[in-house]
Amino acid sequence: MNLEPYLPVILFILVGAAVGVAPQVLGFLLGPRRPDAAKNSPYECGFEAFEDARMKFDVRYYLVAILFILFDLEIAFLFPWAVSLREIGAVGFWSMMLFLAILVVGFAYEWKKGALDWE
Repeated sequence: MNLEPYLPVILFILVGAAVGVAPQVLGFLLGPRRPDAAKNSPYECGFEAFEDARMKFDVRYYLVAILFILFDLEIAFLFPWAVSLREIGAVGFWSMMLFLAILVVGFAYEWKKGALDWE
């Protein structure tokens, strides 16, 4: 069995693992160790992690997450469109322009309503 065609895949995996692991190892070995109460305190979404489950908290955290997902999906649609732009022609181009126009109108609406303002 010839495994030579898999060499680029193996190298890609090894380089990816090295890029992901090497900075963490270097940071652990060479980084300063000066813990204090603020660094060691639990923090998640602006409130203590282990309080009453029925406490009230700001709904803006969810709103920001939903807006991030919305505009992240926009980018996910743009990559395959950009790759196949020559094959899909003018119809595909103007379809994406309509899609982007709808998203821009939604973005402007949310901006006008103050959904992006953080007080």
